[in-house]
Amino acid sequence: MQEGLSPNHLKKAKLMFFYTRYPSSNMLKTYFSDVKFNRCITSQLIKWFSNFREFYYIQMEKYARQAINDGVTSTEELSITRDCELYRALNMHYNKANDFEVPERFLEVAQITLREFFNAIIAGKDVDPSWKKAIYKVICKLDSEVPEIFRSPNCLQELLHE
Repeated sequence: MQEGLSPNHLKKAKLMFFYTRYPSSNMLKTYFSDVKFNRCITSQLIKWFSNFREFYYIQMEKYARQAINDGVTSTEELSITRDCELYRALNMHYNKANDFEVPERFLEVAQITLREFFNAIIAGKDVDPSWKKAIYKVICKLDSEVPEIFRSPNCLQELLHE
């Protein structure tokens, strides 16, 4: 049992973000079983995910606004593929060494998120200070099951050498 969180725990949390944007504290305790939990550790992990979400949503808003400026008029024109600039920015942030295979479901969730931002901005909802809350409610329902391998304290070695 470790008293604190290590850089490997941060890397694991970033990879978990591809599956879950809104993990509960109980879920975090399950997936970080090698850590001796206390209030400080729990809040640090929750803060990490909050920071991950903040970066994610900033990128989504930025790319939605860029698409609008580029003349995109319909959500059907917006897609996220492994070779698009938005995917590269997200992958670089959460999977810097690019040694983890990002799940297809994350691409779907990212595309839904981008389209939600696009639609809200097009509709002028961004004039309301709390306009993003409606988007957050949609995205929080799209979390996936985190694979069992993440429960292992040695999961990074297993994941990154597959």
